[in-house]
Amino acid sequence: MTITTPRIPAGSVEWLPKEQIAFQRFLETIRRVYERFGFLPVETPVFEIKDVLLTKEGGETEKQVYLVQSTGGRKEGHEPDLALRFDLTVPLARFVAQHEHQLNFPFRRYQMQKVYRGERPQRGREREFYQCDIDVIGKDGLAMGYDAELPAIIYSIFTEVGLPNFQIQINNRKLLKGILESFGIEGKEAQTAALHEVDRLDKIGADKVRERLVEEAGLSADIAARLMDMLSLPSSNTETLARLAAIANPPALLTEGLNELRAVYNGVQALGVPDSAVRLNLTTVRGLDYYTGTVYETLLLDDIALGSICSGGRYENLAGHYTKSKLPGVGISIGATRLFGQLLERGIIKAEQGCMADVLITQLDTSLLPDYFSMAAELRSHGLNVEVYVDEHKVGKQLKYADRAGVSLVLIMGSEEKAKGVVTLKHLKTAHQEEVPLPNLASHIRKHLEI
Repeated sequence: MTITTPRIPAGSVEWLPKEQIAFQRFLETIRRVYERFGFLPVETPVFEIKDVLLTKEGGETEKQVYLVQSTGGRKEGHEPDLALRFDLTVPLARFVAQHEHQLNFPFRRYQMQKVYRGERPQRGREREFYQCDIDVIGKDGLAMGYDAELPAIIYSIFTEVGLPNFQIQINNRKLLKGILESFGIEGKEAQTAALHEVDRLDKIGADKVRERLVEEAGLSADIAARLMDMLSLPSSNTETLARLAAIANPPALLTEGLNELRAVYNGVQALGVPDSAVRLNLTTVRGLDYYTGTVYETLLLDDIALGSICSGGRYENLAGHYTKSKLPGVGISIGATRLFGQLLERGIIKAEQGCMADVLITQLDTSLLPDYFSMAAELRSHGLNVEVYVDEHKVGKQLKYADRAGVSLVLIMGSEEKAKGVVTLKHLKTAHQEEVPLPNLASHIRKHLEI
Protein backbone atom coordinates (compact mmCIF):
# COMPACT_ATOMS: atom_id res chain seq x y z
CA MET A 1 0.00 0.00 0.00
CA THR A 2 1.31 3.42 -0.96
CA ILE A 3 1.43 5.86 1.97
CA THR A 4 0.39 9.41 1.11
CA THR A 5 2.27 12.16 2.92
CA PRO A 6 -0.18 13.89 5.30
CA ARG A 7 -0.36 17.62 4.60
CA ILE A 8 -2.84 20.46 4.28
CA PRO A 9 -3.38 22.62 1.19
CA ALA A 10 -1.36 25.81 0.88
CA GLY A 11 -3.25 28.78 2.28
CA SER A 12 -5.14 26.80 4.92
CA VAL A 13 -4.61 26.71 8.68
CA GLU A 14 -5.10 24.09 11.38
CA TRP A 15 -4.06 24.25 15.01
CA LEU A 16 -3.35 21.69 17.68
CA PRO A 17 -5.94 21.41 20.48
CA LYS A 18 -4.35 24.06 22.75
CA GLU A 19 -4.42 26.66 19.98
CA GLN A 20 -7.87 25.55 18.82
CA ILE A 21 -9.29 25.93 22.34
CA ALA A 22 -7.82 29.45 22.53
CA PHE A 23 -9.27 30.27 19.09
CA GLN A 24 -12.71 29.07 20.13
CA ARG A 25 -12.53 31.25 23.25
CA PHE A 26 -11.55 34.15 20.97
CA LEU A 27 -14.57 33.54 18.73
CA GLU A 28 -16.85 33.13 21.76
CA THR A 29 -15.77 36.54 23.07
CA ILE A 30 -16.61 38.15 19.73
CA ARG A 31 -19.96 36.35 19.57
CA ARG A 32 -20.82 37.30 23.16
CA VAL A 33 -20.19 41.00 22.54
CA TYR A 34 -22.12 40.99 19.26
CA GLU A 35 -25.13 39.48 21.02
CA ARG A 36 -24.76 41.89 23.96
CA PHE A 37 -25.42 44.71 21.50
CA GLY A 38 -28.53 42.98 20.16
CA PHE A 39 -27.22 41.52 16.90
CA LEU A 40 -28.93 38.45 15.44
CA PRO A 41 -27.05 35.40 14.11
CA VAL A 42 -27.11 34.56 10.42
CA GLU A 43 -25.39 31.72 8.59
CA THR A 44 -25.42 31.41 4.81
CA PRO A 45 -24.38 28.43 2.64
CA VAL A 46 -20.66 28.01 2.10
CA PHE A 47 -21.39 28.10 -1.62
CA GLU A 48 -23.75 30.36 -3.55
CA ILE A 49 -25.23 30.16 -7.04
CA LYS A 50 -22.45 31.47 -9.26
CA ASP A 51 -24.61 34.01 -11.11
CA VAL A 52 -25.90 35.38 -7.78
CA LEU A 53 -22.46 35.60 -6.16
CA LEU A 54 -20.57 37.08 -9.11
CA THR A 55 -22.57 40.26 -9.56
CA LYS A 56 -19.57 42.41 -10.46
CA GLU A 57 -18.14 42.71 -13.93
CA GLY A 58 -14.68 41.13 -13.94
CA GLY A 59 -12.11 42.60 -11.57
CA GLU A 60 -9.87 41.01 -8.97
CA THR A 61 -12.76 39.50 -7.01
CA GLU A 62 -13.86 37.18 -9.81
CA LYS A 63 -10.28 36.09 -10.40
CA GLN A 64 -10.06 34.80 -6.80
CA VAL A 65 -13.40 32.98 -6.51
CA TYR A 66 -13.40 29.19 -6.22
CA LEU A 67 -15.94 27.49 -8.48
CA VAL A 68 -17.63 24.34 -7.14
CA GLN A 69 -18.35 21.30 -9.28
CA SER A 70 -19.09 17.64 -8.56
CA THR A 71 -16.90 14.97 -10.14
CA GLY A 72 -19.98 13.73 -12.00
CA GLY A 73 -20.72 17.15 -13.44
CA ARG A 74 -17.11 17.52 -14.52
CA LYS A 75 -17.11 14.17 -16.33
CA GLU A 76 -20.30 15.13 -18.13
CA GLY A 77 -18.76 18.42 -19.25
CA HIS A 78 -21.12 20.73 -17.35
CA GLU A 79 -20.01 24.26 -16.43
CA PRO A 80 -19.85 24.88 -12.65
CA ASP A 81 -22.96 26.69 -11.41
CA LEU A 82 -21.84 27.14 -7.78
CA ALA A 83 -19.05 29.19 -6.17
CA LEU A 84 -17.56 29.44 -2.68
CA ARG A 85 -18.29 32.72 -0.94
CA PHE A 86 -15.48 35.28 -1.21
CA ASP A 87 -16.61 37.34 1.78
CA LEU A 88 -19.70 37.66 3.99
CA THR A 89 -20.98 40.91 2.48
CA VAL A 90 -22.27 39.60 -0.87
CA PRO A 91 -24.10 36.69 0.83
CA LEU A 92 -25.61 39.20 3.27
CA ALA A 93 -26.81 41.35 0.36
CA ARG A 94 -28.45 38.32 -1.23
CA PHE A 95 -29.93 37.23 2.13
CA VAL A 96 -31.46 40.63 2.88
CA ALA A 97 -32.90 41.00 -0.63
CA GLN A 98 -34.32 37.47 -0.59
CA HIS A 99 -35.90 37.77 2.88
CA GLU A 100 -36.60 41.50 2.82
CA HIS A 101 -40.30 41.14 3.66
CA GLN A 102 -39.60 38.76 6.57
CA LEU A 103 -36.95 40.88 8.28
CA ASN A 104 -37.40 43.59 10.87
CA PHE A 105 -35.60 46.80 9.87
CA PRO A 106 -33.21 48.12 10.92
CA PHE A 107 -31.82 44.61 10.65
CA ARG A 108 -28.92 43.90 13.02
CA ARG A 109 -27.01 40.79 11.92
CA TYR A 110 -23.79 39.09 12.91
CA GLN A 111 -22.12 36.32 10.95
CA MET A 112 -19.04 34.28 11.88
CA GLN A 113 -18.09 31.82 9.13
CA LYS A 114 -15.27 30.79 6.84
CA VAL A 115 -14.69 32.46 3.48
CA TYR A 116 -12.50 31.37 0.56
CA ARG A 117 -10.18 33.34 -1.69
CA GLY A 118 -8.02 31.90 -4.43
CA GLU A 119 -5.13 34.29 -3.97
CA ARG A 120 -1.44 33.50 -3.68
CA PRO A 121 -0.84 32.15 -0.16
CA GLN A 122 1.56 34.15 1.97
CA ARG A 123 2.07 34.99 5.61
CA GLY A 124 -1.14 36.48 6.99
CA ARG A 125 -3.07 35.81 3.77
CA GLU A 126 -4.91 32.51 3.77
CA ARG A 127 -7.20 30.98 1.19
CA GLU A 128 -9.59 29.76 3.88
CA PHE A 129 -10.26 31.85 6.98
CA TYR A 130 -12.91 32.99 9.44
CA GLN A 131 -14.51 36.40 9.19
CA CYS A 132 -16.62 37.85 11.98
CA ASP A 133 -18.94 40.54 10.59
CA ILE A 134 -21.71 42.72 11.91
CA ASP A 135 -23.93 45.03 9.89
CA VAL A 136 -26.94 47.19 10.57
CA ILE A 137 -29.14 47.45 7.48
CA GLY A 138 -31.83 50.11 7.17
CA LYS A 139 -34.67 50.52 4.73
CA ASP A 140 -34.60 53.82 2.80
CA GLY A 141 -32.48 55.38 5.56
CA LEU A 142 -30.29 54.64 8.58
CA ALA A 143 -29.59 57.00 11.50
CA MET A 144 -26.00 58.05 12.27
CA GLY A 145 -26.32 56.65 15.78
CA TYR A 146 -25.62 53.20 14.39
CA ASP A 147 -22.27 54.44 13.10
CA ALA A 148 -21.44 55.49 16.67
CA GLU A 149 -22.33 52.06 18.08
CA LEU A 150 -19.76 50.14 16.07
CA PRO A 151 -16.64 51.68 17.69
CA ALA A 152 -18.19 50.85 21.09
CA ILE A 153 -18.53 47.23 19.94
CA ILE A 154 -14.94 47.16 18.68
CA TYR A 155 -13.75 48.61 21.99
CA SER A 156 -15.72 46.04 24.01
CA ILE A 157 -14.39 43.08 22.02
CA PHE A 158 -10.72 43.99 22.10
CA THR A 159 -10.87 45.05 25.75
CA GLU A 160 -12.33 41.65 26.69
CA VAL A 161 -9.77 39.84 24.53
CA GLY A 162 -7.06 41.75 26.40
CA LEU A 163 -5.41 43.54 23.47
CA PRO A 164 -2.94 46.20 24.60
CA ASN A 165 -2.89 49.79 23.42
CA PHE A 166 -5.30 49.59 20.47
CA GLN A 167 -6.86 52.59 18.77
CA ILE A 168 -10.01 52.90 16.65
CA GLN A 169 -9.46 55.36 13.82
CA ILE A 170 -12.54 57.05 12.38
CA ASN A 171 -13.03 59.20 9.30
CA ASN A 172 -15.79 60.14 6.87
CA ARG A 173 -15.56 59.77 3.09
CA LYS A 174 -17.91 62.71 2.47
CA LEU A 175 -15.65 64.86 4.61
CA LEU A 176 -12.58 63.69 2.68
CA LYS A 177 -14.15 64.53 -0.66
CA GLY A 178 -15.33 67.88 0.71
CA ILE A 179 -11.78 68.71 1.80
CA LEU A 180 -10.53 67.86 -1.68
CA GLU A 181 -13.20 70.16 -3.14
CA SER A 182 -12.05 72.95 -0.82
CA PHE A 183 -8.61 72.66 -2.46
CA GLY A 184 -10.12 72.76 -5.94
CA ILE A 185 -9.75 68.99 -6.52
CA GLU A 186 -13.08 68.11 -8.13
CA GLY A 187 -14.49 65.30 -10.25
CA LYS A 188 -14.47 61.59 -9.51
CA GLU A 189 -11.30 60.81 -11.46
CA ALA A 190 -9.21 63.56 -9.84
CA GLN A 191 -10.50 62.79 -6.34
CA THR A 192 -9.94 59.04 -6.74
CA ALA A 193 -6.36 59.65 -7.86
CA ALA A 194 -5.67 61.90 -4.85
CA LEU A 195 -7.31 59.53 -2.34
CA HIS A 196 -5.38 56.60 -3.81
CA GLU A 197 -2.14 58.35 -2.88
CA VAL A 198 -3.38 59.44 0.57
CA ASP A 199 -4.26 55.80 1.24
CA ARG A 200 -0.54 54.95 0.88
CA LEU A 201 0.46 57.13 3.84
CA ASP A 202 1.07 54.31 6.34
CA LYS A 203 3.12 52.38 3.80
CA ILE A 204 5.39 55.02 2.24
CA GLY A 205 5.25 58.05 4.57
CA ALA A 206 4.12 61.65 4.21
CA ASP A 207 7.05 62.91 2.09
CA LYS A 208 6.60 60.23 -0.56
CA VAL A 209 2.80 60.73 -0.62
CA ARG A 210 3.34 64.46 -1.14
CA GLU A 211 5.61 63.71 -4.10
CA ARG A 212 3.16 61.25 -5.61
CA LEU A 213 0.25 63.70 -5.24
CA VAL A 214 2.20 65.93 -7.62
CA GLU A 215 3.62 63.26 -9.94
CA GLU A 216 0.70 60.81 -10.09
CA ALA A 217 -2.40 62.79 -9.08
CA GLY A 218 -1.43 65.98 -10.93
CA LEU A 219 -1.65 68.42 -8.00
CA SER A 220 0.55 71.48 -7.75
CA ALA A 221 3.33 71.28 -5.15
CA ASP A 222 1.59 74.00 -3.09
CA ILE A 223 -1.80 72.27 -3.08
CA ALA A 224 -0.20 68.89 -2.29
CA ALA A 225 1.69 70.38 0.67
CA ARG A 226 -1.36 72.21 2.03
CA LEU A 227 -3.57 69.15 1.60
CA MET A 228 -1.11 66.94 3.50
CA ASP A 229 -0.88 69.52 6.29
CA MET A 230 -4.66 69.54 6.59
CA LEU A 231 -5.00 65.75 6.61
CA SER A 232 -2.08 64.69 8.76
CA LEU A 233 -1.40 67.51 11.23
CA PRO A 234 -1.32 65.74 14.65
CA SER A 235 -3.90 67.07 17.09
CA SER A 236 -6.52 65.97 19.60
CA ASN A 237 -9.96 64.87 18.42
CA THR A 238 -11.59 68.10 19.59
CA GLU A 239 -8.86 70.14 17.88
CA THR A 240 -9.41 68.19 14.66
CA LEU A 241 -13.13 69.00 14.72
CA ALA A 242 -12.39 72.65 15.53
CA ARG A 243 -9.87 72.94 12.72
CA LEU A 244 -12.33 71.50 10.22
CA ALA A 245 -15.11 73.78 11.46
CA ALA A 246 -12.82 76.79 10.87
CA ILE A 247 -12.45 76.14 7.12
CA ALA A 248 -13.76 79.21 5.33
CA ASN A 249 -16.60 78.81 2.80
CA PRO A 250 -16.69 75.01 3.08
CA PRO A 251 -18.30 72.99 0.28
CA ALA A 252 -21.67 71.48 1.20
CA LEU A 253 -20.18 67.97 1.15
CA LEU A 254 -17.51 68.97 3.68
CA THR A 255 -20.13 70.40 6.03
CA GLU A 256 -22.29 67.27 5.70
CA GLY A 257 -19.34 64.97 6.35
CA LEU A 258 -18.16 67.06 9.30
CA ASN A 259 -21.61 66.98 10.89
CA GLU A 260 -21.71 63.20 10.50
CA LEU A 261 -18.22 62.77 11.95
CA ARG A 262 -19.08 65.00 14.90
CA ALA A 263 -22.29 63.03 15.54
CA VAL A 264 -20.37 59.74 15.50
CA TYR A 265 -17.67 61.09 17.83
CA ASN A 266 -20.22 62.46 20.31
CA GLY A 267 -22.07 59.13 20.23
CA VAL A 268 -18.90 57.16 20.83
CA GLN A 269 -18.14 59.31 23.87
CA ALA A 270 -21.67 58.87 25.22
CA LEU A 271 -21.28 55.09 24.84
CA GLY A 272 -18.36 55.17 27.25
CA VAL A 273 -15.44 54.62 24.90
CA PRO A 274 -12.39 56.48 26.33
CA ASP A 275 -11.00 59.21 24.12
CA SER A 276 -7.56 57.58 24.22
CA ALA A 277 -9.01 54.61 22.29
CA VAL A 278 -10.38 56.77 19.46
CA ARG A 279 -8.68 58.97 16.90
CA LEU A 280 -10.36 61.06 14.24
CA ASN A 281 -7.86 60.36 11.48
CA LEU A 282 -8.41 62.29 8.25
CA THR A 283 -6.02 60.01 6.32
CA THR A 284 -8.11 56.87 6.87
CA VAL A 285 -9.57 56.09 3.43
CA ARG A 286 -10.74 52.41 3.48
CA GLY A 287 -11.24 51.68 -0.19
CA LEU A 288 -12.01 54.04 -3.01
CA ASP A 289 -15.60 53.28 -4.00
CA TYR A 290 -17.47 50.97 -1.64
CA TYR A 291 -17.79 53.13 1.47
CA THR A 292 -19.78 56.36 1.22
CA GLY A 293 -19.63 57.90 4.73
CA THR A 294 -18.12 56.79 8.02
CA VAL A 295 -15.04 54.54 7.81
CA TYR A 296 -13.15 52.69 10.56
CA GLU A 297 -9.76 51.07 11.03
CA THR A 298 -8.39 49.62 14.27
CA LEU A 299 -4.65 49.45 14.94
CA LEU A 300 -2.36 48.11 17.66
CA LEU A 301 -0.23 51.16 18.41
CA ASP A 302 2.69 49.01 19.58
CA ASP A 303 2.60 46.98 16.37
CA ILE A 304 1.49 49.22 13.50
CA ALA A 305 3.06 46.79 11.00
CA LEU A 306 0.25 44.34 11.78
CA GLY A 307 -2.12 46.67 9.92
CA SER A 308 -5.82 47.12 10.57
CA ILE A 309 -7.24 44.38 12.81
CA CYS A 310 -10.86 45.46 12.33
CA SER A 311 -12.25 47.70 9.61
CA GLY A 312 -15.49 48.76 7.97
CA GLY A 313 -17.78 51.66 7.37
CA ARG A 314 -21.06 52.92 5.91
CA TYR A 315 -22.30 52.10 2.43
CA GLU A 316 -25.17 53.61 0.50
CA ASN A 317 -27.04 50.59 -0.81
CA LEU A 318 -26.18 47.04 0.21
CA ALA A 319 -28.37 44.99 -2.12
CA GLY A 320 -28.63 47.11 -5.26
CA HIS A 321 -27.80 44.09 -7.46
CA TYR A 322 -30.76 42.11 -6.10
CA THR A 323 -33.59 44.51 -5.28
CA LYS A 324 -34.92 47.97 -6.15
CA SER A 325 -35.31 48.77 -2.45
CA LYS A 326 -32.72 51.14 -1.02
CA LEU A 327 -30.94 49.37 1.84
CA PRO A 328 -28.17 51.52 3.37
CA GLY A 329 -26.00 49.99 6.04
CA VAL A 330 -22.95 50.23 8.26
CA GLY A 331 -20.73 47.36 9.31
CA ILE A 332 -17.37 46.09 10.47
CA SER A 333 -15.38 42.93 9.82
CA ILE A 334 -12.73 41.10 11.83
CA GLY A 335 -10.48 38.68 9.93
CA ALA A 336 -10.44 36.31 12.88
CA THR A 337 -8.05 33.63 11.60
CA ARG A 338 -5.35 36.08 10.56
CA LEU A 339 -5.73 38.24 13.66
CA PHE A 340 -5.68 35.30 16.07
CA GLY A 341 -2.61 33.82 14.39
CA GLN A 342 -0.71 37.10 14.62
CA LEU A 343 -1.72 37.69 18.26
CA LEU A 344 -0.72 34.13 19.14
CA GLU A 345 2.64 34.57 17.44
CA ARG A 346 3.29 37.78 19.35
CA GLY A 347 2.29 36.28 22.70
CA ILE A 348 -0.62 38.70 23.14
CA ILE A 349 -2.96 35.71 23.25
CA LYS A 350 -1.64 32.57 24.93
CA ALA A 351 -2.71 28.99 24.23
CA GLU A 352 -2.50 27.52 27.72
CA GLN A 353 -5.56 25.33 28.17
CA GLY A 354 -4.86 21.84 26.84
CA CYS A 355 -8.08 20.05 27.73
CA MET A 356 -11.78 20.59 28.13
CA ALA A 357 -12.29 18.29 31.13
CA ASP A 358 -12.71 19.70 34.65
CA VAL A 359 -11.92 16.32 36.16
CA LEU A 360 -10.57 12.91 35.13
CA ILE A 361 -11.97 9.72 36.65
CA THR A 362 -9.17 7.16 36.88
CA GLN A 363 -9.70 3.41 36.58
CA LEU A 364 -8.40 1.59 39.64
CA ASP A 365 -10.45 -1.58 39.16
CA THR A 366 -11.74 -2.76 35.77
CA SER A 367 -14.78 -4.34 37.39
CA LEU A 368 -15.84 -0.90 38.60
CA LEU A 369 -15.98 0.63 35.10
CA PRO A 370 -19.82 0.81 35.20
CA ASP A 371 -19.50 2.74 38.50
CA TYR A 372 -17.04 5.15 36.91
CA PHE A 373 -19.41 5.71 34.00
CA SER A 374 -22.32 6.30 36.41
CA MET A 375 -20.22 8.75 38.42
CA ALA A 376 -19.29 10.61 35.23
CA ALA A 377 -22.93 10.81 34.13
CA GLU A 378 -23.97 12.21 37.52
CA LEU A 379 -21.23 14.85 37.49
CA ARG A 380 -22.05 15.84 33.90
CA SER A 381 -25.67 16.31 34.93
CA HIS A 382 -24.36 19.02 37.29
CA GLY A 383 -22.67 20.84 34.38
CA LEU A 384 -19.13 19.52 34.90
CA ASN A 385 -16.88 18.37 32.05
CA VAL A 386 -15.74 14.84 32.89
CA GLU A 387 -13.37 12.42 31.19
CA VAL A 388 -13.13 8.74 32.13
CA TYR A 389 -9.83 6.91 31.67
CA VAL A 390 -10.96 3.61 30.14
CA ASP A 391 -7.66 1.91 29.24
CA GLU A 392 -6.24 -0.60 31.73
CA HIS A 393 -3.08 1.22 32.81
CA LYS A 394 -1.38 1.70 36.16
CA VAL A 395 -2.59 4.65 38.21
CA GLY A 396 0.77 6.38 37.85
CA LYS A 397 0.43 6.41 34.06
CA GLN A 398 -3.12 7.72 34.34
CA LEU A 399 -1.99 10.57 36.61
CA LYS A 400 0.80 11.39 34.18
CA TYR A 401 -1.76 11.49 31.35
CA ALA A 402 -3.94 13.87 33.37
CA ASP A 403 -0.98 16.12 34.16
CA ARG A 404 0.13 16.31 30.53
CA ALA A 405 -3.45 16.98 29.41
CA GLY A 406 -3.79 19.82 31.90
CA VAL A 407 -6.54 18.30 34.04
CA SER A 408 -6.13 19.67 37.55
CA LEU A 409 -8.46 17.31 39.44
CA VAL A 410 -8.59 13.50 39.35
CA LEU A 411 -10.93 11.05 41.07
CA ILE A 412 -9.73 7.71 42.41
CA MET A 413 -12.12 5.01 43.59
CA GLY A 414 -11.33 1.38 44.30
CA SER A 415 -13.41 -1.30 46.01
CA GLU A 416 -12.57 0.07 49.48
CA GLU A 417 -13.68 3.59 48.61
CA LYS A 418 -16.85 2.24 47.00
CA ALA A 419 -17.70 0.27 50.14
CA LYS A 420 -17.29 3.44 52.23
CA GLY A 421 -19.33 5.53 49.74
CA VAL A 422 -16.44 7.95 49.13
CA VAL A 423 -14.09 9.01 46.33
CA THR A 424 -10.50 10.24 46.68
CA LEU A 425 -10.18 13.70 45.10
CA LYS A 426 -6.59 14.54 44.16
CA HIS A 427 -5.42 18.03 43.15
CA LEU A 428 -2.45 17.46 40.83
CA LYS A 429 -0.90 20.90 41.19
CA THR A 430 -0.68 20.74 44.98
CA ALA A 431 -0.66 16.94 45.42
CA HIS A 432 -3.34 17.46 48.08
CA GLN A 433 -5.94 14.71 48.26
CA GLU A 434 -9.00 14.05 50.37
CA GLU A 435 -11.89 11.65 50.65
CA VAL A 436 -15.22 13.12 49.57
CA PRO A 437 -18.65 11.48 50.14
CA LEU A 438 -20.28 10.64 46.80
CA PRO A 439 -23.41 12.79 47.44
CA ASN A 440 -21.19 15.87 47.99
CA LEU A 441 -18.82 15.23 45.08
CA ALA A 442 -20.21 17.67 42.48
CA SER A 443 -20.38 20.64 44.86
CA HIS A 444 -16.93 19.82 46.25
CA ILE A 445 -15.40 19.75 42.78
CA ARG A 446 -17.03 23.09 41.97
CA LYS A 447 -15.46 24.67 45.07
CA HIS A 448 -12.02 23.45 43.96
CA LEU A 449 -12.53 24.82 40.44
CA GLU A 450 -13.45 28.25 41.82
CA ILE A 451 -10.24 28.56 43.87
